[in-house]
Amino acid sequence: MIPLLVTNIGRTRYAETWALQQELWKLRQANALQDTLLLTEHDHVYTLGKSTDDNHLLASQDELKSSGTEVFHVDRGGDITYHGPGQIVGYPIIDLNNYFLDIHRYLRSLEEVIIRTLNAFGILAVREKDMTGVWVNDEKIAAIGVKVSRWVTMHGFALNVNTDVSKFDRIIPCGIFHKGVTSMQRTMGHEVNIESVHEAIVASFADVLGSQPVWIEKDQLKRTMRNLQVRLQRENEVSQSITSE
Repeated sequence: MIPLLVTNIGRTRYAETWALQQELWKLRQANALQDTLLLTEHDHVYTLGKSTDDNHLLASQDELKSSGTEVFHVDRGGDITYHGPGQIVGYPIIDLNNYFLDIHRYLRSLEEVIIRTLNAFGILAVREKDMTGVWVNDEKIAAIGVKVSRWVTMHGFALNVNTDVSKFDRIIPCGIFHKGVTSMQRTMGHEVNIESVHEAIVASFADVLGSQPVWIEKDQLKRTMRNLQVRLQRENEVSQSITSE
């Protein structure tokens, strides 16, 4: 089985985690770090993917400012979505060379991870034809949007657990006009222990992708990254020195 580092980095601002993803992505492309799965909850933010129509953001600048909601145009596929407290966002930074070289299959695999996670809580979840994401009773419960370059992935999935789904009212989520948005809390009728959902996601990810999860603390991950970045910089300097000779 393929080793997978898993880190719950807690609640974060979007920009902070986007930068962390990019650093991990570079290390994974250099084959310096193992496959990694980041789990987080974001502060209130709307993110607009590469195919977004800006008119799908309905909130005014005054609304955004008063609610403390940030907005980012990002380099993933897909349209606009919301991230915020009570929602688990997962960012797999993995090399698909270890699995399969098929982006559509990867998207379907992420959907399967979420479907199995929800099944573990007694929630029947399904795919919708010609749409990306996961649905419960004709309402979207999880969004998926990724970037893949040189077969290394970033961005990922967002599962509404105890999410305030009214935040989706001020956008046209994923550009879909005719369907609603739901959460595990709304579906089950009570607040859900978010740590138990973390564990179910990681177990499902391991089953679907055939990986072996190893949990590490956020600080340990960052120390490892710093050490690897220093090592790569030194190796690059030595290589440049040899070339110049």
